[in-house]
Amino acid sequence: MTRNRKMPLLALIAGASLCAAPSLFAAERPSSPVAAYTAMSPEELADYLIFEMEGFDLDAPTQEGGTARDRLEQDRTQKVCSAIARSGAALDRPTAAKISALAEESIQLPEGGIALGDWKKGEQIARSGYGYRMGHRMDDHSGEPPGGNCYACHQLDPNETAHGTVGPSLAGYGRLRGTSDAMLKHTYQIIYNAHLFFPCTTMPRFGHNGTLTQEQIRDVMAYLLDPESPVNQETEQTAQAD
Repeated sequence: MTRNRKMPLLALIAGASLCAAPSLFAAERPSSPVAAYTAMSPEELADYLIFEMEGFDLDAPTQEGGTARDRLEQDRTQKVCSAIARSGAALDRPTAAKISALAEESIQLPEGGIALGDWKKGEQIARSGYGYRMGHRMDDHSGEPPGGNCYACHQLDPNETAHGTVGPSLAGYGRLRGTSDAMLKHTYQIIYNAHLFFPCTTMPRFGHNGTLTQEQIRDVMAYLLDPESPVNQETEQTAQAD
């Protein structure tokens, strides 16, 4: 991008805010398309700034190959879930069943069966938010593998206070559920493509999108299920009380 051709995104947003404020000179200025910003929803404004005003370089290369424009292209599941979210309607059962079926078709189980990996590696993956970022400081996957950023949405280690709450707490996940073959498969499927059990979830499809490898998924599973993992230990407060 060049400064002459493209206005910075923050400047565009600031301009939109200024248009919303009354001005003594409003009558002296000719009408401008900028005035329409105030009538847009946040989603519409974002689309306008990116696609119409070229506020982002859509031809920029991505780590997975292709361009930013390719990355923004929605697949069938995303299109359906986005349309439902925009309409404000509830997800009906027939549509949910179709989304679950698409998710099930996408899941590739490991050859030789599902086994737990290394929970210590899984912890690193769960804490890492590295990967797939673009811009002037593009993430280099050859130097550091992408992480799962699990703590952004979930609590895992019960003694960890820095965690998100978008998703449910997973503290004690393995201690409460065990490590049967059925539970191993269930956990693998959720990480690979959570839409199988939670249609239109906001959880990333780590396996379907290739964000994490099968080995990384097994390591994250170990972090969740291994009895030795911090996830399955008592909280410090409980231990002190005993």
